[in-house]
Amino acid sequence: LGVSGLMRAWRNGNVALCNAPGAGVADDKVVYAYVPDIIRYYLDAEPILANVPSYLCMKDDDREYVLANLDKLVVKPANESGGYGMLVGPHATPEQRAAFAERIKADPRNYMAQPTLALSVAPTLTENGVEARHVDLRPFILSSGVDTYVTTGGLTRVALVKGSLVVNSSQGGGSKDTWIVDTRGLGA
Repeated sequence: LGVSGLMRAWRNGNVALCNAPGAGVADDKVVYAYVPDIIRYYLDAEPILANVPSYLCMKDDDREYVLANLDKLVVKPANESGGYGMLVGPHATPEQRAAFAERIKADPRNYMAQPTLALSVAPTLTENGVEARHVDLRPFILSSGVDTYVTTGGLTRVALVKGSLVVNSSQGGGSKDTWIVDTRGLGA
């Protein structure tokens, strides 16, 4: 997965990367809460899609809401990646939620939460044949500074464990290529 030679081109100064290796700006999940404001500031436009509500535990009101609703939320460490150290509230035991509440209280800056989303499902080949598994889509959007282009495909992440909402490859998830078929002009 990736663009052959991209890192060499970056090191040679031939391309610029918005989130260059080592920068980690987009790795901090706290950024999620500010995406609509970032769009307004940098693009001078309103977001086209609604943002998933994001609660920052470092904010008193958000933290109170998160602690009172752990059974409904997904809580993530702000600086972790790959699905590590998170709590999927609806799938957690009361004991797990209580332990997580203590972690949040001890280090609120390190946690953010979002509602548990109803992920789509897709047919997935498993040991038992074809079965439905939860998925999420990562589209690819390219920009030249003048034009923006949404590719006709993307990467779909798949939760390979039946019933799981965790699609991260580091946590046992898989991936599928995704293609968007444009049937305009084909008589469809």
